[in-house]
Order: sequence, then C-alpha cells, then structure tokens
Amino acid sequence: MEKPRLTRLTQIVTLLQSKRLVTATELSKKFQVSVRTIYRDIRTLENSGIPVVTEEGKGYFLQEGYQLPPIMFSEDEANALITAEQLILKNKDASLIENYSEAITKIKAVLRHSQKGKADLLSQRIAFRANAEKEQSSNYLIQIQSAITNYYLLDLGYLSLENNFTNRVVEPFALYSTNENWLLIAYCRLRNEFRVFRLDCIQNMKVLNDTFTPHKMTLEEYFKICQEKYGVPLT
Repeated sequence: MEKPRLTRLTQIVTLLQSKRLVTATELSKKFQVSVRTIYRDIRTLENSGIPVVTEEGKGYFLQEGYQLPPIMFSEDEANALITAEQLILKNKDASLIENYSEAITKIKAVLRHSQKGKADLLSQRIAFRANAEKEQSSNYLIQIQSAITNYYLLDLGYLSLENNFTNRVVEPFALYSTNENWLLIAYCRLRNEFRVFRLDCIQNMKVLNDTFTPHKMTLEEYFKICQEKYGVPLT
C-alpha cells in the first residue's frame, strides 16, 4: 500500500540518514512507487533545503555533517524495540547485551513522556523462554563485527569441541546464529580455506592492526557453495 507523500518524504530522509548510499530502485521497492516518483521526491527534498547528494550511477546520500533533529518513534516502533531488547537480553554474548542495553537506553531517552511509561510496562510483560538461566558463553561478538566491517585480521586461540587447541589467524567474513550460539565464518590462514568457528569455543582473541583484501562473495553465495559441497543447507 502506497504511503502518503509527506510520510514517504520523511521516511526517505530517515533512510538516507541511516545508510551510506541508497539507490532510487531500492527506494521505489520499499515505498511501492515508481522510480520516476522517487526522482520527484528527491528533487522536493533538495528544494526544501535537505542536502541530498547524487552520486551518478550509484545512488543518493546526505551531505556529511548534516544532522537531522532527533527522530520520534511511533508507539508501534517503540514496542518493537522493547520486544527486541528482551530477546537480546537472552543472548549468550555478553558484549552484545552490554552494547544493545546502552543503545536502547539512548533510544528510550528520546521517547515521548507518554511512551516511556508504556515502554516500561511492556518490558515487564514480555518474556522469551530461551536461555532461561541467562547463560553467557562468549564476549567477542561486537569486536568481531567491527573486524568484519573494517577488514581486520583476528588472532584466535580456539578450543574445538573435540578438545583440540590451536592458534588461528583468520579473515572474518560473516556471523550467524543457530541454536542460541553465534558462529563466525572466516577464511583460516592455517587451513587455507573457509571455516566456521563457534564463539563459545574461542578462548582468547586479538584484533590485529593488519587488514586483508575483502572477499568478493556474499553470505548467500557462501551458503549456496556449502549446500552444493555438503548437500545440506547451512541456515
């Protein structure tokens, strides 16, 4: 269903603020309008003083340094964030819990006064039964995420499920979660191939200053290769 134009323009600005680059095609699909309509919307934003920069053939972004007023959340959006908070609190990685808790506190600070009481009430009325003991088995997720996006090598002290300890220098590629555990997909320089490492098996980890060349492969392509190689989907 097509959104009213004012709502769409506001959401386009929010999206531009949240991403490095956004294409007209991406915007047209998200808002279910034609690309031509998106072109008109971008011109309207430019004419209203929003510094939208066009990177020819690539997309749009907001001029660096431009700051929008604090975003106001709708009640449904606030409820979704509170629900996510309760889910994150049951996660087994301590670094994720700590950083998300700090982030959600900042988000709650910009809620309207009437929303804050409702948010507190909802947080007391939602429960996830997974990991009821609040077990925390790793503390490396946030550091690994940063290494993935900055292409930093990781030096791992890894204890396998078979109780074999090795030191590995790896090129972190992606993360996924299954059975309440986080797993790192990385190119292992010891084995010279992609391997999967359980975060709860990492005994120690150091983020190196050395960087590596990004792998020209998507996560979907990686899963497809694994499915063809091993005959089962890794999802």
